[in-house]
Formats: sequence, C-alpha cells, structure tokens
Amino acid sequence: MLTMTENAATAVKGILAQNPGNDDAGLRIFGADDPGAGFALTVATAEETDEVVETSGARVFLDPAASAALTDRVLDAKVDDQGGVRFELAEQA
Repeated sequence: MLTMTENAATAVKGILAQNPGNDDAGLRIFGADDPGAGFALTVATAEETDEVVETSGARVFLDPAASAALTDRVLDAKVDDQGGVRFELAEQA
C-alpha cells in the first residue's frame, strides 16, 4: 500500500485548505492505465473503487490502477520558495 511522509501529508492538507467546503475531499491520484503517461492529481472525493490512504489527517485516494502501480511506493513532497508543491514517489524501505 502507498504510504505518505509527513511532508506529503502537510502538503496535501495545505492543498485541501485552499479548497474549503468539502470535508470528504482528498487528493485523488488516477490515470495509471498507461504507466508511461504518468498520473494525474485532483482534489476530489473518493470513488467507490478507490483505495484510501490517510496519514496525520491527510487523505489520498487512488484509483485501482494507481493503487496497483504504487503499492510499494512512498509519496513525498517538496515545497519551493514560492510555495509550489512538487510530489515525488520513492520506493518503500
């Protein structure tokens, strides 16, 4: 199962705070049908078939293809000087 670092959890919560009004929302990762095309991210509620990953109150939803592709990964985040967030995936230790 995908795991999240505290940096990623903080970044996800920051993104969700910019989109108030839906307490059920999280960061949804989808679009892994073609792994070469990468993944898409959006703020959304979970779909019925999504896997839910929660760390320190931050929720990430993975569609079935993303869940399968990222099962052995860790989601991390880096924030630049302008406050932009870049998510990164690494192998679990």
